[in-house]
Amino acid sequence: MSVASPALRPGSAGFSATDYGLYAATVLAWGFSWIAMKGQVATVAPEVSVFWRFVLASAIMMAWARYRGHSLAFPVADHLRFAGLGALIFSTNFTLFYYGAAILPSGLLAVTFSTASIFNLFLGAVLFGQRPNPIALLAGVLGFAGIGLMFWPNLAGAEFNTEAAFGLALCVGGTLSFCLGNMLSAVTQRRGIGVTPATAWGMVYGMVFLGLFSALRGQSFAIEISVQYLGSLVYLAVVASVIAFASYLTLLGRIGSARAGYATVMFPVVALTLSTIFEGYQWTPLAAVGLVCVLGGNLMMLRAR
Repeated sequence: MSVASPALRPGSAGFSATDYGLYAATVLAWGFSWIAMKGQVATVAPEVSVFWRFVLASAIMMAWARYRGHSLAFPVADHLRFAGLGALIFSTNFTLFYYGAAILPSGLLAVTFSTASIFNLFLGAVLFGQRPNPIALLAGVLGFAGIGLMFWPNLAGAEFNTEAAFGLALCVGGTLSFCLGNMLSAVTQRRGIGVTPATAWGMVYGMVFLGLFSALRGQSFAIEISVQYLGSLVYLAVVASVIAFASYLTLLGRIGSARAGYATVMFPVVALTLSTIFEGYQWTPLAAVGLVCVLGGNLMMLRAR
């Protein structure tokens, strides 16, 4: 990752062409990842697809960490933390969202995941006794209300749609798993371990857990040999998991976490646009108001932080 120059130190006012390029790369890579996920769940078990995704992504991340000069040798205690990252972020989180992708439009998956900062607020209060400030609390309420409004057309009809409710529960579970992994990642970083080697090892452990889980379930590790499946697999492993990660971390170092965090507000808009075009996602007035609430809640949360 590049080191911020004095003119582009985190929090400075100026944006260079490189900053805009990194920002666009991050938003587009993550925004397109949700529609790509739909190409993974038709014929192959979700946990098997995620396994192969991180076989490829972990190999690239390990090579990248080596190339950047990071040491990959750590004591057992740190490997236990890496295993926790693998279990929470790089296996459970992704697998639950892949299962959700078999049920829900991809844009709604992205919107649910974008509320991770709001989930972090409540988890911090429950687990660490952190008292949220009033703006953050209002942001959380607004964000969750927006999710309810966006999902209401899918949940309610002539009768309650239990399948859509199950899909929402899977996505909420995946987001919670991701947030718990973020908290473990913060502990790891406080020990002076870089994000890149921790992520590389987390991907390795996530891959191992998914391989064991798939084997115990008797799943075949065969994949679909098609342009759609292989193309989405490469995209998710290389672009969404590695290039987007590298772009976001570089952006983080150049403009600071507050402004880099706005990428998490923008990628659901990209995902919903693609879902509307390619999946025929049906907009309703409630869904439109819900999206405004979710994005507004995320913006308020970033301001509160």
